[in-house]
Amino acid sequence: MLHERASGILLHLSSLPSRGGIGDLGPAAYQFLDFLSEARQTLWQVLPLGPVAYGSSPYSSISAFAGNPLLVSMERLADAGWIDRGRLAVLPEHDGRIDYDHVRAIKLPLLREAAGNFLGNASGSARSRYEKFCSDNAWWLDDYVLFVRLRDRYQQGAWNQWPRKLARRELRELARVREQLEIALDVSRVTQFFFFEQWRALHQACRQRGIRIVGDVAIFVDYDSADVWTNLDLFQLNDDLSPTVVAGVPPDAYSATGQRWGNPIYRWDVLKSRGYDWWVQRMKWALTTCDIVRLDHFRGFESYWEIPANEPTAHHGRWIPGPGDDLFHVLREALGGFPLIAEDLGMITPEVHALRERLQVPGMKVLQFGFSDPGAHIYLPHRYEPNCVVYTGTHDNDTSLGWFNSLRGDERRAAQDYLGTDPDGMNWALIRTALTSPARLAIVPLQDVLGLGSEARMNTPSRIDGNWTWRYLPGALKKEYAERLARLSDISDRNASAANQHRHEEVSEDFVA
Repeated sequence: MLHERASGILLHLSSLPSRGGIGDLGPAAYQFLDFLSEARQTLWQVLPLGPVAYGSSPYSSISAFAGNPLLVSMERLADAGWIDRGRLAVLPEHDGRIDYDHVRAIKLPLLREAAGNFLGNASGSARSRYEKFCSDNAWWLDDYVLFVRLRDRYQQGAWNQWPRKLARRELRELARVREQLEIALDVSRVTQFFFFEQWRALHQACRQRGIRIVGDVAIFVDYDSADVWTNLDLFQLNDDLSPTVVAGVPPDAYSATGQRWGNPIYRWDVLKSRGYDWWVQRMKWALTTCDIVRLDHFRGFESYWEIPANEPTAHHGRWIPGPGDDLFHVLREALGGFPLIAEDLGMITPEVHALRERLQVPGMKVLQFGFSDPGAHIYLPHRYEPNCVVYTGTHDNDTSLGWFNSLRGDERRAAQDYLGTDPDGMNWALIRTALTSPARLAIVPLQDVLGLGSEARMNTPSRIDGNWTWRYLPGALKKEYAERLARLSDISDRNASAANQHRHEEVSEDFVA
């Protein structure tokens, strides 16, 4: 359970106004930390950090453990001497929304060049840190880098379409290709080393300022991922290694056919027999990269919607019991303190609520949801228990201004009656309501602080393309925004001294990549 009152901002790293066409772990990230400190915010929530796959979504990744190479700061690599600064001239200054294909085309060759320079020239402390990183993380890193290079070799085709011996992971064949690809595998290892050195430096800078990172872990993984290829026995697969069943959600008021996500389903019985070892590793890793974990689709741990893989929609699925309390008891025994937030939005059953309450895990409340009908009032503060996290909106919702401007007349009147008005815009009325609510944690998307409309929406779930591309403009973090957030934080008792316990820790000089 998270005990003190605190507040913070939701902003994914890709949305920073960094040089190079996408947000990264460089100077703009530290400028955002300065803004959080000035605003007396003690939480920074990010989306999953893995290498993006389908639709460039952070929730679709080829690895549950690796970092996204596109988020590596080339400027920090130049500072460390791994690439000549003049080589960065091809990187554009802030140029609006993210064009992922363009970013890959200009940034990945520079990353490979920097990795080659590192392999050829690194010595002393840098070489020692790299070797320790490879040794400590070999349990996921070795298979991940091989997976990446085989995807390149076979033109990004799904791993079950690779030659049979590779798809089925025959040891002799794996050893043969590892020898063939030795240099390329080392380049991929260095790229991951760069990412995690930069991430841990940023994480330590957060701790120095008393800011905790809220990370994000999706319950399911992509079929075309190193995780499934490496753990064939943990997923329900056919003889040809394709999924037998896939995940999704059933039809509801928003979709007559439901949502067919396509993620393979775990063999929870096998995981249980192994002491949930893969999940223990996954959550232990998550807690080395962040301070609090938001578990996406928490309801799937109580029961999940299983769809035959040959069904084109989610209509003909069924509810299957998930691992429930058993998994979380094992995780808590293995990990000790385990700060979680349960994403429990949507059609949630009493059984899911009961699981969350037994675990004493806070759920999510989204203010925007509270005005559509009387049944939605559970999302309004007068119905809150303290052990919850309130959001004005999430990455899947419109911005607060975009939402308010789209309301019908009766819904708009209800929102104004409840929230009041604000001379600076209804976004600040929602922010004020969130921070002054009984919820222990309050998190606001940066778009709402900046007063942006629907043009700044991060994700529209029903839209196929154009998502995950928003970035804020340089100079957008105005002093008056920080001052107002600081005042709201003070008046709502969200500036607890306990959150500042790491303020005077020194940042380790080891984190220099």
